[in-house]
Amino acid sequence: MNKNRMVEIAVIGLLWITSSTAFAYEVIEVTDGATIVGTVTLKGIPPSPKAYNLVTFPDPEYCGRISDGQGWRLLKDFVVNDENQLQGVVMVVEGVKAGKPFSLSIPRVEARDCQFLPFTTVVRNEHGIEVVNMDPVMHDIQAYETSLSQGTRVLFNSPLPFNPRHQRENIHATHEHLPGQSLVHQFQLSKGRKTFVMQCGFHAYMESWAIAVDNPYFSFTNDKGEYVISSLPPGSYRIRAWHPSVKHEQIYEFSVEPNQTVRKDFSLESPVGRWTAHTIRTPPRFTPAALGHPVLIEPLVEHQRP
Repeated sequence: MNKNRMVEIAVIGLLWITSSTAFAYEVIEVTDGATIVGTVTLKGIPPSPKAYNLVTFPDPEYCGRISDGQGWRLLKDFVVNDENQLQGVVMVVEGVKAGKPFSLSIPRVEARDCQFLPFTTVVRNEHGIEVVNMDPVMHDIQAYETSLSQGTRVLFNSPLPFNPRHQRENIHATHEHLPGQSLVHQFQLSKGRKTFVMQCGFHAYMESWAIAVDNPYFSFTNDKGEYVISSLPPGSYRIRAWHPSVKHEQIYEFSVEPNQTVRKDFSLESPVGRWTAHTIRTPPRFTPAALGHPVLIEPLVEHQRP
């Protein structure tokens, strides 16, 4: 078998389907570890971001501190630089049964300025996730697992209260972020499901996506689309590039010798055509006048551009 064979798997939706057998990861000393590096680019024109009319959701003034200046909040699934190198792709090495310590336990996601940070992360099955509200407004956590064959299942749904010390007299202008009480939820993913998604029930433009991993050999691409995964025991593995809004995942098979560095670059296809129903409508169906009182929506934190 060609060890450098690339296998492209077409999937429908934002899912990760795997047939790998579950095993208990073993921690060993890795003295001659190998490294895999590479760059991920987006093939094609990045699609327009999803757009949400702020006056149709709670807290338009505070959440509008990140907006386009016309009352729309943009959710940018794809963050690329001038060379179309893609940030936030989750790179996972599969098939590692023993290696360096697995320090990840419960990842932390922050609700800050009405966005979940980070947008992409990883989780460990049966370990859970921590969510903290840094805003002076309420959020509502809705967490799901997804599967092409089994559909979507609710994992948990819980309000995320804000810190009562927030000064709410002028939340339109406030930049202070005080952590509320941490919400920690343990969950167990069903067999065959590895995709975890979290949304806010009050603010639909708040999303965070995660992939369940069973070993510590993962990484996230930086603002240049680069990734590095080191301390790999010698052997043969597969590396997967995953992004929640890309329909075609890519997998490389590779082998590494002691202290070897190998390079694997990826090119993920950009969605084409109408990929979302959330688009800017001109004129909007609803304007601030529909609320019956003055509303000031100013992009004080970030003036978004498509």
